[in-house]
Amino acid sequence: MAKRFLILSAVSLLLIGVAGYFLNWVLWLLVLAVPLIVMGIVDMLQTKHAIMRNYPVVGRMRYWMEDLRPKVYQYFVESDTDGAPINRIDRSTIYQRAKRELDTQPFGTQFNVYAEGYEWMAHSIQPKDFKTMDHDPRVMIGSTECGQPYAASILNVSAMSYGSLSANAVEALNGGAFLGKFAHNTGEGGISEHHLNQGGDIIWQIGTGYFGCRNDEGNFDDALFAEKSALPQIKMIELKLSQGAKPGHGGILPAAKNTPEIAAIRHVKPYTTVFSPPYHTAFNTPKEMMQFVARLRSLSKGKPVGFKLCIGQPREFYAICKAMIATNCYPDFITIDGGEGGTGAAPPEFSNSVGMPLMDALAFVQDTLTGFNIRHKVKLIASGKILTGYHVLRAMALGADACNSARAMMMAIGCIQALQCNTNKCPTGVATQDKWLMGGLDINDKKHRVANYHRDTIESAMELTAAAGLSSPHEITRAHIFRRVFMNQVRTFEEIYPSVPAGLYLDGQLMEQMRKELDNVHEDRWN
Repeated sequence: MAKRFLILSAVSLLLIGVAGYFLNWVLWLLVLAVPLIVMGIVDMLQTKHAIMRNYPVVGRMRYWMEDLRPKVYQYFVESDTDGAPINRIDRSTIYQRAKRELDTQPFGTQFNVYAEGYEWMAHSIQPKDFKTMDHDPRVMIGSTECGQPYAASILNVSAMSYGSLSANAVEALNGGAFLGKFAHNTGEGGISEHHLNQGGDIIWQIGTGYFGCRNDEGNFDDALFAEKSALPQIKMIELKLSQGAKPGHGGILPAAKNTPEIAAIRHVKPYTTVFSPPYHTAFNTPKEMMQFVARLRSLSKGKPVGFKLCIGQPREFYAICKAMIATNCYPDFITIDGGEGGTGAAPPEFSNSVGMPLMDALAFVQDTLTGFNIRHKVKLIASGKILTGYHVLRAMALGADACNSARAMMMAIGCIQALQCNTNKCPTGVATQDKWLMGGLDINDKKHRVANYHRDTIESAMELTAAAGLSSPHEITRAHIFRRVFMNQVRTFEEIYPSVPAGLYLDGQLMEQMRKELDNVHEDRWN
């Protein structure tokens, strides 16, 4: 094929030259022919791609089509219900609420209500009057040890770092949080001026890299943390043990996104790929972790401190619970991230095959804390594909006090699910450090869209709450949610995830086998 290309190129140039001798305008064809010939020669000389080497110019079409495939599939092939990771119905709901457009649908549901996995919420024949309900439900986070408790919205912005997201995206999210009076999680990348410019409430996440509060050796710095945590916008501190996208792996910031500004915020070298360690160096055991939580609470002058994790080995979470009781140190909240992942880019094996999915993890943590009789000391936050009011209530039925959302908030500021978050080529300027691309994201417009989406989603959750005959979303239980487990078999969440009585893991013959297993789990090691 390469020989044919060279022969064809020579013949083409000869024909254009001869024809141009008689018709001058034909010489303009050289403008098209010469670049194609140069491109073909480059293809033949390179050794990286065999297809391009064997099929000059034409072989490039394979890579063009590969790049276009996700876009063509999303817009022309997939149905409204089978798009992944977020289907078009949910995407449209987010966009419509962000833009304050009509978000109702005609002609009934498009979902197959008899398919395995279909879910619904039970309504009441005595619903509440929605107009009389609290349209801004909140949960107070902060134990008696907490000098500055925080009244959090039941829906907040989940962890997304500046660096992964553009400066404009971060400011738009924070501006939306300010307008809607909800919280914005910084992600593990540290606090930047873009988190502070709009005045929104902040949850400062501290990961294994201790970005923003680390010394030159990469270890946790007490003085730097105390200085940063004193900022009035910071309402809570979240210690990240793991995240759903890549539990046990550590975060990754590509070199292309690690600009001098971001490097200064994180205390790392610019234009280098930054790998967060998969584990913390400030503590080594469950007991030490609880003591570190208390240390952060003290250094921050009593702000709520919690931790985030994706559940892996259940025994390790049992050990954490035993350490809480042994040290009498309790986190103010625990954020549960689902193994299905979110905005963080990760190796496919981690995204697809590691970590407990959100609903299973949330029920497990709720039941474990209840079984140890310490649930009343800790608030639970669900983080993982929370998109609509129904998703909020479903998470709360499984035990959550509040929810965080990342992908929905990204869509509210323009994300089109192009799946290029890790390439620095995000076409909407959301997940990129390319200044030309991020310039298309108007902060003032998008922050209002974030606030709109939040307001309408909370309103939807409250309308569902009223329809169920409940006065507060915190009253919903597992008995309110149904799932089809087979074509003619339906189970409530209470049947799928049976609730555990308070204190059962500490006493009772029914759990004797569990107690024997737990007795082998010591507070001074993870398992």
